[in-house]
Amino acid sequence: MTQKVVSYQVADAINVKLFSQDFKAELIYNDPAELFYRTDTDQYVYVFKYGAVCFLNYDPIAISAFLRLIRPFCKNIFEQTITDEFLLETGGRELRVGFNKIEIPSASISVLRLVMLNVSQSVALDYYEQQTSRLLSETNHHTQILETKGKLQLSGTKLKRYIARTLLLRNRIAENIYVFDSPPETWEDESLNKIDTDLKKTFDLHVRVRTIHEGLSIVRDNLELFRGLMQHRYSSMLEWIIIILILVEVLDMVLQKLK
Repeated sequence: MTQKVVSYQVADAINVKLFSQDFKAELIYNDPAELFYRTDTDQYVYVFKYGAVCFLNYDPIAISAFLRLIRPFCKNIFEQTITDEFLLETGGRELRVGFNKIEIPSASISVLRLVMLNVSQSVALDYYEQQTSRLLSETNHHTQILETKGKLQLSGTKLKRYIARTLLLRNRIAENIYVFDSPPETWEDESLNKIDTDLKKTFDLHVRVRTIHEGLSIVRDNLELFRGLMQHRYSSMLEWIIIILILVEVLDMVLQKLK
């Protein structure tokens, strides 16, 4: 039997606490960051606080209806969602994890949840990779201007906003990055641990997390440089203002003596 997993990154965040109070379905697993529901015999939906929603055995119409339902609980909804699909095939002789499919002898609730979890983590990382790439691109643009013209073309306000945007992204990733670790049940179950390990390798989760951190570190180092240059610019300006004021005062004293 082949089952389809589809995950969407729909917003910056979802208020899972408020959603759990409003949505009535069989709640199989929950914690402050996740809600895992069975909505029908073979249908499941997984909601994550970092803005991802994952569906198993849902048709497009049902997916659209659920995404409309969850909109009021989302923060900063995306105009275009980021999505990924993965196939889960049961009845195989042994565990096999391929590029876009996993084959397993049988699927327990824990296995289904684990597959949906990894697909959703991959989609969330797609979003963070996009944001990090955008910040790196902007940073390189300003660095190139600094190289060719010898000065920054950023006002104090624009630089502050740029720093704030970078820090917000870093904080959001730091807040959610722990959820990309393996769930506790994989530590105690060898088969679950193998499935989780193989899925993480397939989606390159650890490599991508490291790449995001390295990209943000580069941005941070450049921001420190920009901020230092900006402070030097203001210090030089302040020094010139003081020099001019002293000159004005000296000229005034000279003029007073000449009278």
